[in-house]
Amino acid sequence: MFEIVTLLLMAAVGTAVVWKGSAWLEDAANDLAVAYGLPAVVQGAVIAAVGSSTPELASVLLATLLHGEFELGVGSIVGSATFNLLVIPGLAVLVGGDIDTTRELVYKESLFYMLAVASLLLTFSLAVIYNPADAAGVRIGGTVSRPLALFPVALYGLYLFTQYLDATESDDTTDASIALARTWARFVVGLVLIVVGVEALVRSAIGLGDAFGTPSFLWGMTVVAAGSSLPDAFVSLTAARADRPTVTLANVLGSNTFDLLVAVPVGVLVAGSLTVNFAHIVPMMGFLVLATIVFFAISRTGMELSRREAWVLLGLYAAFVCWLLLESLRVVSVLQF
Repeated sequence: MFEIVTLLLMAAVGTAVVWKGSAWLEDAANDLAVAYGLPAVVQGAVIAAVGSSTPELASVLLATLLHGEFELGVGSIVGSATFNLLVIPGLAVLVGGDIDTTRELVYKESLFYMLAVASLLLTFSLAVIYNPADAAGVRIGGTVSRPLALFPVALYGLYLFTQYLDATESDDTTDASIALARTWARFVVGLVLIVVGVEALVRSAIGLGDAFGTPSFLWGMTVVAAGSSLPDAFVSLTAARADRPTVTLANVLGSNTFDLLVAVPVGVLVAGSLTVNFAHIVPMMGFLVLATIVFFAISRTGMELSRREAWVLLGLYAAFVCWLLLESLRVVSVLQF
């Protein structure tokens, strides 16, 4: 019992450190966007999104390289993407009121994010087909190699190219009064704090998995995912309170796109090759696909997110948490562990 309390306290401290780092990062990201004259959508989808997605990237790298738990990193990515997609827009509506969803967000950002989900699942499928793995405890698995990992990274390059075109066509003006060196320094310090906090979250997830006799990736989908999603929540809710809903939704979709197309493949690129268990990955990705469909349908109807729709998103996330709880208690066995 004492061990569990200690691990939960470690997770709480890690979350607090991530929160502090995200606060510095969010301020710096806003100043940098203004300094370079970037449009609101690019600010949310690239600068704020990549910066606030650093915890997810760190979770994959730390879990894989330091702890040999690649599936924990993937679980944190899927859990974080689900949290971002369902909880952040829902809370943003409850905090700032109904959010209008522009056609640019629905037909560019949302569709590209859906393509990111499909491409990552395709990457794992190709690994199972062409590089089948015969590892202990892996029923249906595959080895993701560096060439396969480059496929989603290349797709993210296309995403950045489309954002670059939007930036060059923007009429937003730059602000020379912002001290770029100091702002970038604050940005970097915020990222360092986030990495330190995420390491505490990863260690707590592994420890909780050992304490309860359950796979660590289950805790990665909840403890690490929720803690590492705080920067996204902070950036998005601050934007909602400031009446900048475009930044809120663009940051959510941009963060998820970065997580799926960059954070997961980077773990493979650094390690050389990693084995994935399809019996674990497919159900996790399946729920993410369901959440994506619900989010897209809701954001398209009436081109806005209402309070009623916000409660639907939050209710679906509650169902997600209940599913993982039942898995950890072995009441259901969809994840086959």
